[in-house]
Amino acid sequence: MQNSLVKELDHRLAGGGTVAYDEAMALMDFEGEDLIELLDLANRIRQRHKGNRVSFCSIVNARSGNCSEDCTFCAQSAHFKTGVQTYPMMSPEQILSAAADAYHMKAQRFGIIISGRGIKFSPKQDVEQILAAIRALKADGRVIPDASLGTLSWETARLLKEAGLEGYHHNLETSARYFPFICTTHPYEEKIETIRIAKATGFYACSGGIFGMGENRQDRVDMAFTLQELDVDSVPLNFLVPIPGTPLADVEGLPRSEMFKVIAVYRCLLPEKDLRVCGGRERHLGEDQDRMFEAGANATMIGNYLTTMGRPAAEDLLMIERLGLELVS
Repeated sequence: MQNSLVKELDHRLAGGGTVAYDEAMALMDFEGEDLIELLDLANRIRQRHKGNRVSFCSIVNARSGNCSEDCTFCAQSAHFKTGVQTYPMMSPEQILSAAADAYHMKAQRFGIIISGRGIKFSPKQDVEQILAAIRALKADGRVIPDASLGTLSWETARLLKEAGLEGYHHNLETSARYFPFICTTHPYEEKIETIRIAKATGFYACSGGIFGMGENRQDRVDMAFTLQELDVDSVPLNFLVPIPGTPLADVEGLPRSEMFKVIAVYRCLLPEKDLRVCGGRERHLGEDQDRMFEAGANATMIGNYLTTMGRPAAEDLLMIERLGLELVS
């Protein structure tokens, strides 16, 4: 017998309606047969809005380590001894080479990522290198140029847009309530303002978070509603990979059922957005990674992450072929 809430939401969402806050919280408590019905609902929503089209993105860690911020999950924070490799800003040529690798892995979008609080705090030389790399990527034309450069000012957003940047990524990480337990060196509102600037500048705005950092289900729902309000275009869903030396090094991972539930609830709350399962999928989902699409995802990251390894690109390409999905490139 179909769960009455799933039945109601299926009808309402098909007609362009939305999910109320208390309903989202109820979905987060689903287990057993109810959870299976929720996953089926999320899959129908994905197919309605995205069909069987999925996309890959890829990134390059263009400046690594020595970050002034104290984010408790991060290997690149100067506050913790993680043994992460540190290096200064890559040259535009190195970034273009990494983009070529991403293209050959069938990535549609390619992100330049740097450590640090934000590009507006970066040395002028680094900013010039980033702008030159964006111009080179735009001229090359094989991948869509994105970036994750920390907090934005209106002036830097304008410079990035003029250089040809198309997408800007800046994670909320978690809810406003839980964020002070994750980072104390910059305020949550600064993140909100960066996303607003990115949207107003005309970027494809990408923002999500990390699950399994000790937050509760309400925090997960709260972040989804904040992303909904900000009208972001893409939502990366990451699952904590504990890094030795960080305060979250000993945190246990979420059960797979909870991970699929998060994906499904986010699809219900953000039906038209790109849901992009990224960090932690290899470690935590293992042989069940293909089920992330059945749970509502329509995108993922291919290749390596900032400081952790992904799985071979050939395995992800085979997964897409095996599932009969259409890869957008």
